[in-house]
Amino acid sequence: METKWASENLQVIRTLMERSALYRRALAPIMTWAGCCGIVAAIIGNSAHLESAQQFAIYWLAVSCVTSIGAFLLVRRQALKDAEPFWSPPTRRVAQAALPAFFLGGVLSMLFVWQAGADTVQMTLPPIWMALYGCALHAAGFFMQRGIRLLGWLFVITGSALIYAIVGSDEDLTVSAHTLMGIAFGGFHLAYGIYLYLTEKRKNAA
Repeated sequence: METKWASENLQVIRTLMERSALYRRALAPIMTWAGCCGIVAAIIGNSAHLESAQQFAIYWLAVSCVTSIGAFLLVRRQALKDAEPFWSPPTRRVAQAALPAFFLGGVLSMLFVWQAGADTVQMTLPPIWMALYGCALHAAGFFMQRGIRLLGWLFVITGSALIYAIVGSDEDLTVSAHTLMGIAFGGFHLAYGIYLYLTEKRKNAA
């Protein structure tokens, strides 16, 4: 039984390493889509003055759902294009690696909506989401190219710095929570997506 389990794990690891280039190509449109969604959502959130705790949390959770659905469709299209199953064992491992951080982010989101004041929620949720999302990216990117793990670290460091600035400083931040979300979840994703597109074109040209 243990021999079979070890053999299956070895096969999954080997497959993940062989498909790292494929995952890298699939990430470019996903990251670009996520970046555009984040920037547009931040602009709409600021323009619509969604300032209450419930409005902010529900709005950005809805944005994350829309973004996730779009990413799912992009991944599915890539799988169909390459004649591969979408929910393959390697894909399950990547999803399982990211799930704990996403789950904790969802639980904390509900807790802040129910228990905290509007200002606390708006300024504390973005860095918490950033840090947990960074942890999820780092875990999911263990068998991918190094760039996805570096992006995860960027989210973790940015989220940690913002938590320190909010909790450990007496001065209030001069930017809105929507702007913070747009810069991180919009700007970081879009920049990484553009980077993937440009480096992929250089590789193809070579």
